[in-house]
Amino acid sequence: MTIGNRIKARRQSLGYSVDQLADLIGKNRATVYRYENNDIESFPSSLITLLAKALKTTPSALLGWEDQSINSEVDLNIGSSLNHIRQAERIKQGARIPVLGKVAAGIPIEAIEDYNTEEWEEIGEEMASYADYFALKIKGLSMEPKFSEGDIVIVRKQDDIESGDIGVVMVENSEATVKRIIKQDNGILLVASNQAVYPPKFYDFKAIQSLPVKILGKVVELRAKF
Repeated sequence: MTIGNRIKARRQSLGYSVDQLADLIGKNRATVYRYENNDIESFPSSLITLLAKALKTTPSALLGWEDQSINSEVDLNIGSSLNHIRQAERIKQGARIPVLGKVAAGIPIEAIEDYNTEEWEEIGEEMASYADYFALKIKGLSMEPKFSEGDIVIVRKQDDIESGDIGVVMVENSEATVKRIIKQDNGILLVASNQAVYPPKFYDFKAIQSLPVKILGKVVELRAKF
C-alpha cells in the first residue's frame, strides 16, 4: 500500500470528504487528489506531520511503518516534524532504514529536505540489535574523494563521538553537515577532506551552546552509488 492509499483509507475511515481534508490542511481538493493518487514523488516532513494531525494519526502510520518498538527517535528535524518517526523497521534478518533526506558535505544545509518513502537501506541483524541507525544521502563535494554526491551514509545515532571520527553535526537546529570532528581544548573543529575548497570550521564552547552545535551520530558505513 502506498502513502497515497493510506491517506485515502484513513480519510474515508474518519468519514471525511476530500474537501474537508483539504480545508484541514489548507490545500485545495485537487491537491488532496494528487496526494491520494500518488502524483507526487516525495512528501516533505512538514506535510507528513500536517496530514497526520488532520487525520488523527501519526506520520509513522501514514508512511506504513507499523512497528512502533524502536526505543528512540531520529532527532534531525526543526521543531517536532519527525517526532513520531521511528528509526528502522525491524525485519527477521536485520532492519530496513529509511533514507531520511540529504545531508551536506560542504556548506551546511537543512538535514531533512524531503522524504522519499520508496528509498530504503538495509542493515544486518547484528547491527540492528544493539544500536539505532538512520541513513542520509550526501550532497556536496567537500568530503571527496571518499564521499561523493549521491552516496548514502549509514549513521549510528549518538550524541558524542571520538575525536577524529566522521559524524553528522547539526548547526542552529536546522542545518546539518557530515565532517570529520576534531575535539580541541576550547571547542570542536569540523574538517572536510577537500580542504582546499572547504576550509575547517571551528566552534568554541560558547557557540556550541548558543547556536547550538549538536552531534547527531557517527558515520559507520558508506554505500556508494554508481
